[in-house]
Amino acid sequence: MPEVPRVSRYYDVKRDPDGHRYLDVNVTGFSLLHIPLLNKSTGFTPEERRALGIEGLIPPHHSTLEEQKRRTYLRYLQQATDLDKHEFLRALQDRNEVLFYALFADHLEEMLPILYTPTVGEAVRVFSHIYRYPRGFAVSTENIDRVDELLENVPLNDVRMIVATDSSAILGIGDQGFGGMAISIGKLSLYTAAGGVGPDKTLPVELDVGTDRQDLIDDPLYLGVHHKRLTGAEYDEFLDRFVEATVARYPKAIIQWEDFARGTAFRVLERYRKVVPSFNDDIQGTGAMALAGLISASRLKGERLTDQTFVVVGAGAGGIGVAMAIRQGLMREGLGYAEANARVFVVDRYGLLMHGQPGLEDHQLSFARSPEDVAGWTCEGEWPTLHETVTQSGATALLGLTGVPGLFRQPTIEAMLAHTPRPIVFPLSNPTSNVEAQPADLLRWTDGAAIIATGSPFADIEYGGQLYPVGQGNNAFIFPGLGFGAVISRAREITDGMVMEAAQTLADETAQYGHRVYPPISAIRELSLKVAVRVARRAITEGVCAERRVRNLTDDELETFVRGRQWVPKYLPLRKAAGARD
Repeated sequence: MPEVPRVSRYYDVKRDPDGHRYLDVNVTGFSLLHIPLLNKSTGFTPEERRALGIEGLIPPHHSTLEEQKRRTYLRYLQQATDLDKHEFLRALQDRNEVLFYALFADHLEEMLPILYTPTVGEAVRVFSHIYRYPRGFAVSTENIDRVDELLENVPLNDVRMIVATDSSAILGIGDQGFGGMAISIGKLSLYTAAGGVGPDKTLPVELDVGTDRQDLIDDPLYLGVHHKRLTGAEYDEFLDRFVEATVARYPKAIIQWEDFARGTAFRVLERYRKVVPSFNDDIQGTGAMALAGLISASRLKGERLTDQTFVVVGAGAGGIGVAMAIRQGLMREGLGYAEANARVFVVDRYGLLMHGQPGLEDHQLSFARSPEDVAGWTCEGEWPTLHETVTQSGATALLGLTGVPGLFRQPTIEAMLAHTPRPIVFPLSNPTSNVEAQPADLLRWTDGAAIIATGSPFADIEYGGQLYPVGQGNNAFIFPGLGFGAVISRAREITDGMVMEAAQTLADETAQYGHRVYPPISAIRELSLKVAVRVARRAITEGVCAERRVRNLTDDELETFVRGRQWVPKYLPLRKAAGARD
């Protein structure tokens, strides 16, 4: 039998005769202390210090992980701004990865907005100016012709989850060039903290094809290539080479495509989803997240999804992804394609998507309306505006994915009250500064009747003597479990059915939390487990599961299997490998 490669060129995970896991390391001394997943800092035992040649290089006290967490959290609280806290946690991750995840797990709800949206948006903006430590894999136009060689430099041999971005459409802040690497790093932190994917099974990737931001190109401190973005055939060839080399180096890996511009996002997804198991979080993750929230909101009204009429504002990757998910959700509840499609109205910068508008892209066409669809509507201009669409479509649910702050105005929200006593309003744009409406305003305009969810976190709101929770429609409820379920099942393809299963699981699990649209962030790890189990089951049902060990498991056995493979942040014993150099 061929020799199974070590997990990393620096260590392997083994079991002792009693079945206990330990790390077999072939790096010692000062070098060992600079590998984040191996470094325990003051957590090394006296025996490990002697055996591994680090005695005298660290303070003499042997700290427990609990002591280290307390000390580190006190330092965290001393950071002045959210960006300072983000930098502090990233520096911790680059120094001691187990401690980072142990701290993050203990303070998940508090730290998620720091490591992810909204603070990550600012970290992306200033990435080149705060860069400290290499993390992830970067391939650029300067070396794409040698990408297979570059991947051999990555010290990990069994990567299962990759987040790759070309940084062309980051959150609601657009082209950020090489700064998008912060998004890939942040997403994969959640795959580990929430989903349970081991950090040595993950790889953040920046596909540096250039930037159209002249200010970045002119910035001498900018870390990416200093030229305009590749387009057309050159761009396609770049991605083809990356995918081909990645499949060869990591044949078991799943790729999450992240923050691609809207036309490119759909094209990349369709080009590669059957070449390598992959999905686009902006399209499918956002869609699944929004659909789950809409199912929950409909339940809070005592209604079903099929009782609603939807206006989705924003026709980019996120907006069309949400519209597609709603259509699939309506069909899952029994509507035909045409009837489901008729319930979804998509509004972009010109107004309601209509045939004949300039620049309609392929992924938008199925949502474009014909003149007959709006016969009898009263419109002042050539195309129905957002307000006219909401008023005359009979909208009961309004979702924003535009990045335009304050887009939802009081008259439009009040108009929804003519169609439903409890309008569903989801201003989902990130970061917080780009939200389409403030939740407090939405409650005031509807006298507390609106059911609200936002993309970024908002505190609960007191109105009329009552406390209203604001649900956070966070993709982190979807992608860690979706990706982990695909990893567990070794899915040959991530199907639409698997994505829909993730959405339905989120909606089902939310029901146990009472009058909420989404669960509390504190529940995200257990929720991700539930999502992973049902996604894996769906992969088995649809015949795309390549992992033989799970195919015949019962539901309870499958959950036990998945739970047993969730990575837990704790220190494992380190032992010096035979032949390791001092």
